[in-house]
Amino acid sequence: MIIKSISQILDSRPLWSITPDTSAREACVALSKANVGALAVMDDGQLIGVLSERDVIKKCVALGRRTDETLVRDIMTADPVTVTPDATLADALKAMLDGAFRHLPVVQDGQVKGMLSMRDIPTEYRLMFERYSEYRDGEAAA
Repeated sequence: MIIKSISQILDSRPLWSITPDTSAREACVALSKANVGALAVMDDGQLIGVLSERDVIKKCVALGRRTDETLVRDIMTADPVTVTPDATLADALKAMLDGAFRHLPVVQDGQVKGMLSMRDIPTEYRLMFERYSEYRDGEAAA
């Protein structure tokens, strides 16, 4: 199993982003066109949030809100946890597991470099990490 670095994973991938004033419907179209599960929400070149498919479903559709009238700013995850390109995949995976989210913005010197997805981390690596965490937590409790 070859484990790539975060920089290698994001190397040739474009950053898909929207503004906070975009409608949830337009955001869904952007998610579909880009074939991604989350978009960076940018305001004046700064990352202010992440909008995921889950955000749209849980905070808009499931509540009966109209997607064409609901703005991204009202349903996004604001002030998201981020990692730097030189962070390890273990750091990124821990952040995602601890925060119960599947997408993690990668930021360096205030610039968003990309969006890391749980799918970017090999399944075998995730399983090893989870087993190690269980072992470590069990040892700490003993």
